[in-house]
Amino acid sequence: MAVGAVALAAETGVLVARGWPPAGNVVVRCRRGHLYTTIWVPGVSLKSLRLGWWRVQRCPVGDHWSMVTPVRRAALSRRQSRRAASVHDRRIP
Repeated sequence: MAVGAVALAAETGVLVARGWPPAGNVVVRCRRGHLYTTIWVPGVSLKSLRLGWWRVQRCPVGDHWSMVTPVRRAALSRRQSRRAASVHDRRIP
């Protein structure tokens, strides 16, 4: 249990240190460059496969499986931000 708590704290710390929100609706980029919004909670993966720090998730833009990473909203243009906000992955029922 202690190892899990340390891992959760480490993931949250890395997200915050890199300027990403620690949880909630987060813009992510797949390996093909598609942007979309997903629910991101450190230490929890309900719609993705976790591989250590990385997550493999279904990209709703390109309709493929890909490794995804969070993106800082400040690094996106207005057009990219609008596009990412308009495309959400599958919601949890």
